[in-house]
Amino acid sequence: MLRHKNIIVICLILLVLFCILKAAWWVFLLLFIGFAALVSWGSFDIRQNYFLKAYSSNPDRKERKIALTFDDGPHQMTEKVLDLLQQYNAKATFFCIGTQIEKYPNIMQRIVGEGHVVGNHTYSHSKSFGFFPSAKVKEEIRKNDDLLFEFTHKKIKFFRPPFGVTNPNVAKAIAATKHTVIGWNVRSLDTLIQNEDAILKRIKNKAKPGSIVLLHDTSLKTVRVLEQLLLFLQSEKYDMVAIDKLLNLPAYED
Repeated sequence: MLRHKNIIVICLILLVLFCILKAAWWVFLLLFIGFAALVSWGSFDIRQNYFLKAYSSNPDRKERKIALTFDDGPHQMTEKVLDLLQQYNAKATFFCIGTQIEKYPNIMQRIVGEGHVVGNHTYSHSKSFGFFPSAKVKEEIRKNDDLLFEFTHKKIKFFRPPFGVTNPNVAKAIAATKHTVIGWNVRSLDTLIQNEDAILKRIKNKAKPGSIVLLHDTSLKTVRVLEQLLLFLQSEKYDMVAIDKLLNLPAYED
């Protein structure tokens, strides 16, 4: 854990100091609220590297390269996404859910067959993921790794936690599984924003060389946004690459 331990030490020092100074009760309350706010922020903002190291962009990348990533597939809409990527000669990274792989093995095979990179997004993508003990997190990751191995014949290195949530249990699990955690620095909010123009504008305003864009290959809305986004990136002379090419990190292990 990169920052959490430091915050705990600082808060403990302040707590002892306030006790010595016999500070008012509201000072202790403010300390507690501040600590809780920092932990919550670190848990839900993967870019902060609060509990573990996550690669959310490549700020050193000077060439006009950008990585498009898609979460929560494979899905029926994934085929339309693949058609567009093929049309624009773009490569992407798909963070796949195990239960979805079981539903759409043919689409999973197409993702791999067309040269895109796949990553682990847990087996079930449970809404309770943030409350799982480390043993359960490891089980979710390893079970999905086994499914992905059937298509790649290699050990998956890239992992993205559901909802981007991290905590000490996730950090402990990742230390055991040795995955490389991938975040993002451009969040499209395509699962929350209904207006397609607003989604596209949000991405265009935030995208720059070395960016990692978070999208979801699960709706026609995102497909329509993607078509306009690819046209824009092509006009801006961007090379749309998979995560391994953007970060110069291996996607798989033999």
